[in-house]
Amino acid sequence: MTTGRIHSWDLSTGVDGPGTRFVLFVSGCPLRCLYCANPDTWHLRDGRETTVDEVMAEIEKYRAFITTAGGGVTISGGEPLLQPAFTGEVLRRCKEAGLHTALDTSGFLGARATDALLADTDLVLLDIKAFDVDAYRRLTGGRLAPTLSFATRLDRLGVPMWIRYVLVPGWTDDPPAVDALAGFVAGLEAVDRVDVLPFHRLGAPKYEALGIPFPLKDTPSPAPELAASVRDRFRGRGLKAY
Repeated sequence: MTTGRIHSWDLSTGVDGPGTRFVLFVSGCPLRCLYCANPDTWHLRDGRETTVDEVMAEIEKYRAFITTAGGGVTISGGEPLLQPAFTGEVLRRCKEAGLHTALDTSGFLGARATDALLADTDLVLLDIKAFDVDAYRRLTGGRLAPTLSFATRLDRLGVPMWIRYVLVPGWTDDPPAVDALAGFVAGLEAVDRVDVLPFHRLGAPKYEALGIPFPLKDTPSPAPELAASVRDRFRGRGLKAY
């Protein structure tokens, strides 16, 4: 029986994929993004162990609601590909149940996603956190190359993608870097849209509760004009940006 460690689940509309979604937040993440809003999902050990059967039983309670609203199931985190067997089994069971599936991932562990797992994935919400190699490392503690490789692989397999880009003043708002990312994304035929997500400090209380300093506690949210200009840079490459 396949088991995994999860943080929680929730219902959302218009944020984690099309329609109303049952969102499963798994525990554990290899990155330490400075703007992370969920530091309580970083460690596997802090998650609750559960079985795929238990997850599917919970999803079934909301099947009518999410399907009527044109939604489905999204696996988020944390990082779902830190637990590829568990994530893959949930995706497979959801597909067998006729539910739309989405995978929310940084792509950093994309090599762990088997072709079978991706065949059961209707949509990948791919977080490209920065396009400059040095900025990516300083922002996340990880390497950019695995994410770009994963994006290219998804495109080759024809797996639809929504690109997510968190706009952080002073970190991810550099026009040349945004233009370079837009050029890369424009070359991926499987990308349906780009979501420019303004940075916020809503996760700050979690850091305080955990006794962890919030690195960007003094960083402001981007002005609406900045967010609009970044979206326009993506649109200038023929992409749908929101």
